[in-house]
Amino acid sequence: MKGKTVVATGATSGIGEEAALALAGMGARIVLVARDQTRAEATLARLARVAPKLGHAVRLADLSSMAETRRVGALIAKAEPRIDVLINNAGAMFAGRRVTAEGLEMTFALNHMAYFLMTAALAERLAASSPARIVSTASGAHHGMTLDFSDLQGAKGYNGWRAYGRSKLANILFTREAARRLAGAGVTANCFHPGVVATRFGSPSGGWTSRLLRLVRPFFVTPREGADTLVHLASSPEVANVSGAYFVKRRPVEPSGAARDDQAAKTLWVASERLAAS
Repeated sequence: MKGKTVVATGATSGIGEEAALALAGMGARIVLVARDQTRAEATLARLARVAPKLGHAVRLADLSSMAETRRVGALIAKAEPRIDVLINNAGAMFAGRRVTAEGLEMTFALNHMAYFLMTAALAERLAASSPARIVSTASGAHHGMTLDFSDLQGAKGYNGWRAYGRSKLANILFTREAARRLAGAGVTANCFHPGVVATRFGSPSGGWTSRLLRLVRPFFVTPREGADTLVHLASSPEVANVSGAYFVKRRPVEPSGAARDDQAAKTLWVASERLAAS
């Protein structure tokens, strides 16, 4: 990873931060996209200790906002002469339905549209830097889920776990379609299940979700363990030519049938383009 630049969202805590530190230790320069300046500065300090003099940087943005995601993506694309890896990792789960100022349900906005828009903003720079990689954090929570294209924003009936599971299904479908569209451009796109990880995840969700996660968190895997497959996908020569796959514990596995539906992947992509243009 020496001489390579990695752009990472959701990397100021949890598996994102562990992956950023690991990749920096391998020689990569890290560009963080973060919402909280205090946590971002703390992570920058850790990166500087692990890998000094590499010019690690941070760009502040609220990725639940499409306008903010487009803005920061355009800023990064203009500022960075090359981008070798994009890590889409920012995400959350919310017990109650919340709507962004742009009218999107918060889980869908942060967990899916941020991936979609950041990738779109950096796709040209990634291709120009090829071989390059896109790694997105999905989840086994996609199992048993389907997308309702007539109600992607959960307006007809909201359930926090269902909204989260559907957003993770969207991550896998997005990855499949991104891999198809980027074929021949020298850019791979893969996603993975990190395991059930003891992180800040779920802290902003509120209600019973936050209370339950606090109770069961001691039984989860560590953030470093959860980050292992992410680091593997971002750096290993073994997966240099793999694209469109879903990984668990470094191995490609078949996701659910709904996650292998290429027509649904195309439909989601078109729906996301329409939302992005609205």
